[in-house]
Amino acid sequence: MTSNPTSRDYNKASVLDVVLARAPLTRNELINLTGLSKATVSRAVEELRADGFVIDGGVDEVVGRGRRSTYLDVPGTTGHVVGISFGAQTTCALVTDLRGREVHHVTVPTEDHDEVRTAAAWLVGLLAKAGESAQGPLRQVVAAVPGRVRNGTEIFGPAESMKIFAGSGLQRAIEDLINAPVLLDSDANASLLGILTNDATIRNAALFSLSTILNFASCTDHELARGRTPAFGDIGVLSSGVDDEILDELLSTNGLLRFAHGRGLYLERVEDLWLEPHDEAPRAEVLQAFTTAIVTAVSVVAVMLDPESVYFVGRLRPLVEEVLPEVRRRLDQSLPAVPRIETVTQVFGLSTARGAVYACLTMAQDRLRDTVLGARRQSRPTERSAPAF
Repeated sequence: MTSNPTSRDYNKASVLDVVLARAPLTRNELINLTGLSKATVSRAVEELRADGFVIDGGVDEVVGRGRRSTYLDVPGTTGHVVGISFGAQTTCALVTDLRGREVHHVTVPTEDHDEVRTAAAWLVGLLAKAGESAQGPLRQVVAAVPGRVRNGTEIFGPAESMKIFAGSGLQRAIEDLINAPVLLDSDANASLLGILTNDATIRNAALFSLSTILNFASCTDHELARGRTPAFGDIGVLSSGVDDEILDELLSTNGLLRFAHGRGLYLERVEDLWLEPHDEAPRAEVLQAFTTAIVTAVSVVAVMLDPESVYFVGRLRPLVEEVLPEVRRRLDQSLPAVPRIETVTQVFGLSTARGAVYACLTMAQDRLRDTVLGARRQSRPTERSAPAF
């Protein structure tokens, strides 16, 4: 019968956690960050070195007297992860090692697919191309999609051009083709996760992704809001405050194009709304409707979640920047406390893939920690969880 992990096992796991999060670092830094004794850290490092989780990564510079310290690092052979941004227009596969250091990324136009399995094979081919120089086993894949995702496997409410991916078929098809766990997430969650990872001071926030569809994410106490269904469910079906238009119609590229055409503004692509000159009256009408929809969306979130910050990302970000002064003016008149509203510049495909990688790293690092403790608890079943920060 297996026994429970001992304090020595937990100390070893704690050292691994810090190495995975902060490497390269010296033993002295490791001692300070873990709060463990020098002897305990040295023993744990040697055991992790024997396990193949830690290597010497160079020597630090010493000014004046003193003994040089050897940097500890995570070897590439420990493995790698892949974050995928599977967008309606652009797809990006980003490969990193288990410290989050980029190995390679590939960004291509998204191909049209009529069948889920051919799309899965195309994604796996892209993944393989991006990971040609990666070392060690593939530990985790997370694919971010323009739609809402339940339990890390099931897509519902996807972009119109990606309707064939509704359900859990895509997740199963990808996992059938690779020897690694695969989970799905929404592009909004991946975008917010990227923001959270880069700014540890953020506590409560909301994010609107305005691209092919309107997507939404939120966090509480610096953690993504998760559950059986995403927060707010389908926020896009709420009234925009403009005639009979819903938020999804005015805060998505396809919907806004249709609205502009109905007002006599015939655009070939939505970017022409702010990149090309147009007749003042119809453009002003479109911007007025868009502004009202932004005010409505922020007002709903402010009342329901009381976020400190609300972020906007996606292809319609430049238009949000144009109307923000009027949005803030209206909100000042209607809300007792207006959250900070910011637009976030992203590299299409890559930024979302990077957020997916952060989700991968959390799961892969937790799994390695479980490996360290697993020798004494192999009889305990483990449950795969959805991406979480």
